[in-house]
This record gives sequence, structure tokens and C-alpha cells, in this order.
Amino acid sequence: MRDSYYDALIDMSTVTVSPKFQVVIPQAIRKLFHLTAGEKLRVMSYGDRIELIPVRPIKSMRGFLKGMDSMIDREDDRL
Repeated sequence: MRDSYYDALIDMSTVTVSPKFQVVIPQAIRKLFHLTAGEKLRVMSYGDRIELIPVRPIKSMRGFLKGMDSMIDREDDRL
């Protein structure tokens, strides 16, 4: 698999909306994001797109910004 954000195999997946307004998430996407049955996804509209965002426990976010430069210019009253 390429390291590109837009992987051709994933970008070209097409799903069909069922009469009950359900869709099946393609297997490549499920594997890429380690999705499991029963997992919650947040549904958001962004411009003319629909985005599905996996809801992750806050504990799983620990350390995800490790190594980020926290030295930024701050206003004088925020030092």
C-alpha cells in the first residue's frame, strides 16, 4: 500500500445506499482504520461531502501529539 493519503484502491470504492439508508464500508477502509462491528462513527457534513469519523476513547489519544513543538509565540498576558 502506498503512503499517499489518497490511495487509488481506497479512493475508487463506491458504495450504494440501501432503501433503509444503510451503506457497507469497504473492507479496505475497515482494515485501514481498524474498524470493528458495533463501533461508533460520527457522521459529519463538510461542504458537499459526508465524512465518517471513528469515535475513539479519550485514553487512546494519549501521546498522539508526542514530539510536537509547543514553543509558539504567546501574547504577553499568557506567559
